[in-house]
Amino acid sequence: MVYTPRSTRHGALLVGTVAVLGLLTACGSGKDVHSAPPVTASGTAAPATDASKSPASATSGTSAAASTPTGSRVSPSAPATTASPGGGKTTAAAGSRCHTSELGASVGRNDPGAGQENFPLVLTNKSARTCTLRGYPGAAFVNGSGTQLGPDPRREPGSPVTVTLKPGQSAWAGLTFSNPEISGAKTGTPTSLLLTPPDELDHLTVAWSGGPVPVSGSSSSVSLSVLAPGTGP
Repeated sequence: MVYTPRSTRHGALLVGTVAVLGLLTACGSGKDVHSAPPVTASGTAAPATDASKSPASATSGTSAAASTPTGSRVSPSAPATTASPGGGKTTAAAGSRCHTSELGASVGRNDPGAGQENFPLVLTNKSARTCTLRGYPGAAFVNGSGTQLGPDPRREPGSPVTVTLKPGQSAWAGLTFSNPEISGAKTGTPTSLLLTPPDELDHLTVAWSGGPVPVSGSSSSVSLSVLAPGTGP
């Protein structure tokens, strides 16, 4: 038996221990060219993007909120409104145009002056809702058989305004012509006046008691003014 000195055995043991530790360190470092493929964590997206790019530039998706045009967002509880001449607001349905079936018609008393005959033509809201009138009415004189007497009235220059009529309220337009006895125009005596509200096709028939009207010849024209609030001047 060969005797090995104690110092020699201790040195060999130390060398072996260092060798084992070195081997373990090499395995744990992952630097072995034959190491297994990297393992990705659960839930991560497929291949990583360039680290120099920000998260916003690395994705091509757009959120639903970002893609919704702000102009298309309308509150379903906000009704459409329209301003009335007094500054108040009514719903669009309540403030829409007055229709012929919702109105009553009448001819006011003559207010003659300077050889002119002046009659207010009145339209009254007889419905249960608020509606509007704007512009010129249509008018025509007719005889007992329904034949029109004279041409359609001409429109006097004026600036139309929107007249808001609550139930029972009225608007009027002035009908004016020269006194036939003064003008010498040929006359006819109507039995009725047909009055058509602005933008309507149907008319209202009003009995005419204003006497003869000019139908042809010089100074035979009849004129109408724009509608205004009330029943006359």
